[in-house]
Amino acid sequence: MSAGVRDIWVYLAASPLTGLTLTLLAYQVGRWIHLRCAGNALANIAGLLAVTETDYATYFEGAQFVHFLLGPATVALAVPLYRQFAQVRRSATALLVALVVGSLTAAASAVGIAWALGASETTMLSLAPKSATAPIAMAIAEDIGGLPSLTAVLVILTGITGAALGSWIVRLVRVRDDRAAGLAIGVASHGIGTARAFQLSETAGAFSGLAMGLNGLATALLIPILYRLLF
Repeated sequence: MSAGVRDIWVYLAASPLTGLTLTLLAYQVGRWIHLRCAGNALANIAGLLAVTETDYATYFEGAQFVHFLLGPATVALAVPLYRQFAQVRRSATALLVALVVGSLTAAASAVGIAWALGASETTMLSLAPKSATAPIAMAIAEDIGGLPSLTAVLVILTGITGAALGSWIVRLVRVRDDRAAGLAIGVASHGIGTARAFQLSETAGAFSGLAMGLNGLATALLIPILYRLLF
C-alpha cells in the first residue's frame, strides 16, 4: 500500500462510522462474490481487513452497532420457526431423539479424538461443550474444570467449520430433507452454522435455529451429568 493511500486510510479509520460502513459494503461485495463462488464461506470481510492492514479492534470499534443487532437477529429466528411450527410438531419425536444423539456425539467425538491425540484432561473438558453456543459452552466448561477462554475459541472454530463444510457434508451423505439438514447443522455448529442453513432454505434455517437452542439446553444438562459419572 502506498504512503498516500495509507495516510488516507488512517484518517478514515479514525471515524467510528467507518467500521459500520465497511461492514455493510463488504457484506454486499461478499454476497456478490458468494453468489458467484457457489456459496464459498471464505467470501467475508477478513480478506479486506488483511489487505488494508486494519486490526480487528479498530474495525470492531466502528462496527459495534452490527454486533448489537446480533441480539435482535437471534430473537428473530423465532419468526421462521413459527412459520414451520406444523412441521416441527409432526417431527417432534424424531427431533428430540436426534437432538440427544447429536449432542452426545458432538461431545464424545471431540473428547475421543483429543484423548487419542494425547490432549490433557483440561483440553478435553474444554472441548466437550464446543457445539453449544458460546455463553452456554463457556459456563459449562468452567463448571466441569475446563478453560472458558479455550472453549470460546473452539466454539468459534466449530461454527466456522460447520458453516464452511456443513452443507457439503449434507450433500455428500445424500440428506435430501431440509429439516434433517438444518437440524444436523444447528446441533453441530450453533449460530454460525444456522446462518449458513438459512442460505439452504427457510425450513433448514428454522430447524437449525431450533436445534441450536435445544442443543444448548441438552449440552448444559448432559455434559455435567456425564462428567460427574465418569470423573
